[in-house]
Amino acid sequence: MRIRVVVPVTPYDTAYRTRGFYAAAARPDVEISLVCLDEGPASIECDEDEALAVPGILTAVREAEAQGMDAVIIDCMADPGLSPAREAVSIPVVGPAQAGMSLAAMLAHRFSVIGVLERDICAIERQGRAYGFESRLASVRPVNIPVLAFDRDPSGLEAAVVDQAIRAVREDRAHAILFGCTGMQGLGPQVARALAEDGRPVPVIDPTLAALKLAEGLVDAGLTHSKRSYPPREPKSHWP
Repeated sequence: MRIRVVVPVTPYDTAYRTRGFYAAAARPDVEISLVCLDEGPASIECDEDEALAVPGILTAVREAEAQGMDAVIIDCMADPGLSPAREAVSIPVVGPAQAGMSLAAMLAHRFSVIGVLERDICAIERQGRAYGFESRLASVRPVNIPVLAFDRDPSGLEAAVVDQAIRAVREDRAHAILFGCTGMQGLGPQVARALAEDGRPVPVIDPTLAALKLAEGLVDAGLTHSKRSYPPREPKSHWP
């Protein structure tokens, strides 16, 4: 099985680490490849960033299908370009937010998302509503550390995520925690341990793992998105 991870930003120094995380979590029979965008935003932290990323995402998704990939993961919790990407190809295209929220709603009565910035609160609430999980979303708690600063202080990021996760369970009655950024990948065990030590053990969901395992499962089951839900674009007599 071959899965392509599309990181919807321009190349960054630690992209190899993202590929390594997916590869380590994948089954032995799964080959992981990763691409960034040739043109697009440096990070996705607002609607405009998402819009700038979509053309490159569509190109990368089409290339993945043409190169024989079995599935694609768009590595961003905004799920940018997810619907048009599904229109563009027939192989499964998975968004971490949709996968993560679906898993959180299956495992818990209510869940909280640990976001990045204050502006994420409205965006994640809209996303939860669009995916049908509005009533299950207990809260969105940002760490207020920009994505591009994550690698500068990993211990500070971990401490902030742990703090907000504990607050979400204590104060917001969350029964599960979902990371609100794929850049928080790998923090699941630490956060779960901190919650257990606080006497409030709940599932901690890393959306990258949720997306990866969903992609593997879809390929194994021979399933992909419905073309009645995501019909291909009709040919145009003029560009594009």
